[in-house]
Amino acid sequence: MKLPISTIIITHNEEKNVKACLDSVAGWADEILVIDSGSTDSTREIAHLYTDKIYEHPFENYARQRSWAQNSLPIRNEWVFHLDADEQVSPELLSEFCETFRYGPRVDGYMMPRKTIFRGRWIKHGGHYPSYHLRLFKKDKGGSEERFYDQHYIVNGRTAMLKGDIVNTVTPDIKALIAKCKVVLEAREILYNDKRTLNIKLNGTPIERMNWLRYKIYYRAPLFIRPILYFLYRYFLRLGFMDGEKGLIFHFYQGFLLRFLIDMEIMKLKTLKK
Repeated sequence: MKLPISTIIITHNEEKNVKACLDSVAGWADEILVIDSGSTDSTREIAHLYTDKIYEHPFENYARQRSWAQNSLPIRNEWVFHLDADEQVSPELLSEFCETFRYGPRVDGYMMPRKTIFRGRWIKHGGHYPSYHLRLFKKDKGGSEERFYDQHYIVNGRTAMLKGDIVNTVTPDIKALIAKCKVVLEAREILYNDKRTLNIKLNGTPIERMNWLRYKIYYRAPLFIRPILYFLYRYFLRLGFMDGEKGLIFHFYQGFLLRFLIDMEIMKLKTLKK
């Protein structure tokens, strides 16, 4: 049975991931829209096996790419579901989708946890799981935050939380965790973006609490000290060491090195402004 949901997937050179992503939605999503930004591998050819709704749009940042897709394309369903090309819908989450639409959604958007798989290991500790994301919502009620990087979705209405996971399979290539574009975009986000456009509440949703911790606590701490403190907090106090050797690699790169490089980029941009 097809659910009245339009699934939006952003791609760029995702031939290693996009098939598993599309497999996880092809059987139930009423509509699949793929927005590509100049892939030079076989991403588009793979996507054509699942949908003929493949669109080309230049990439500025993730928020604008997703906003363009939602606001500019002829989406035929009231409900939209945003998925990254390296993510899949778990059977448990699909079961909840089916149950929700069998009786009719009673809210305007749904949040769900994301499970990260790194080199075959579920990164369960270190405060990394559950990390809730708002991905399914009425298209006229929700949209993306205006962020250069690491955007979330917000809904003008009621939301509910689901238990099933979005599964994020992180590439074994460590370089993907510390890609230059991520470092530059996050640094620009901290220095230049207007935080008034974000939902920041300590007693709000998981996304609002995460924004509060990020901007009220973490980014007010001193440069280069905060990545060290954050890694120690995440690895020891939040039990990241229980994720084993692969977890050590993941938490070190994602919890320390990436953030250290962001601080280096922030320092460079501050110097250029002087």
